[in-house]
Amino acid sequence: MTAKRLVAGLIAMAALALAGCSPKPAETRAAATELTFSILSAENQQSMQPLWQPLIDDMSAQLGVKVKPFFASNYTSLIEAMRFDKVQVGWFSALPALEAVRRADGEVLGRVVDATGDASYQSVLIVRKGSGITLDGVLKCGKRYGFGIGDAKSTSGTLAPMAYLFTPHDIVPAECFKVVRSASHQANVFAVANGVLDVATNNSVGLLFAARENPQIAAKIEVIWRSPPLPESSIVARKDLDPAIREKLRQFFLTYGQGTGPEADKQRKVLAGLAYGGFKPADNSYLDPILEMESAEALAEAKRGGDAGKIAAAQKAFDDVRARAAQHRAVNPDAQ
Repeated sequence: MTAKRLVAGLIAMAALALAGCSPKPAETRAAATELTFSILSAENQQSMQPLWQPLIDDMSAQLGVKVKPFFASNYTSLIEAMRFDKVQVGWFSALPALEAVRRADGEVLGRVVDATGDASYQSVLIVRKGSGITLDGVLKCGKRYGFGIGDAKSTSGTLAPMAYLFTPHDIVPAECFKVVRSASHQANVFAVANGVLDVATNNSVGLLFAARENPQIAAKIEVIWRSPPLPESSIVARKDLDPAIREKLRQFFLTYGQGTGPEADKQRKVLAGLAYGGFKPADNSYLDPILEMESAEALAEAKRGGDAGKIAAAQKAFDDVRARAAQHRAVNPDAQ
């Protein structure tokens, strides 16, 4: 994306306060008799569906309508599926969630917390254990290494390493590495472990799944960089859902795995399979850190281009995003 297009998008974005100042409300549809729940599967469907299906079945029972799963490893396809109403609610990582809010008439219903209670995770850089590759060596570039990056819409696979590592060091991956390949977290783990790539992006949750499902592969990996905390995944629903169904969805996630008794114990086992501890309330302002990373990237790109007008526009967009995020935090400090 060019600096001009990215800056223009950020200026338009800054005009919309994602929490409380969304585009005009969508018309509410008739009461749903069936819902499709999308799952952003960074791993393969075969390994993820058995983990998600019990939660989907419980969702169907509580809502009183059939809920069907929709799996895809391509981030854009899930956003487009919600945009064209092929799915009505889904689990999205932070950057795709933001895109669903922007482009698919979505709104955040809640956020994930991990098994320890944290509502964040980290982007990481991984190398093959014993390779001798260090972060300093990676940042020296010289087109010595093959590099695996994530999907373009991946928060931890692309946005975070660019915003927190490469851009601050004025590094463009295509100019730094001898080859750059875009793939899923799972594919990048295998590529690094098997020596196909020297270094790749991933995240702390992806490594947890790798250790559980492929311990021999995971044992060949080591982390050489970790990002600051990133917002965990969130549940996003189309705004035109029947309000009663939307509220049932919200309550389902906020109460799932809570309380005591056999049913709550069973639900906690389902969450443990997903490496989750449960869900917490959230709205669109939960995605403010992603807006801040995007606007910082756009400002850096504008500065590299050297055009004073574009730099000024990007700076204003960056300042507006940060000011709005600070305002959201002041109003609701516990939401992030």
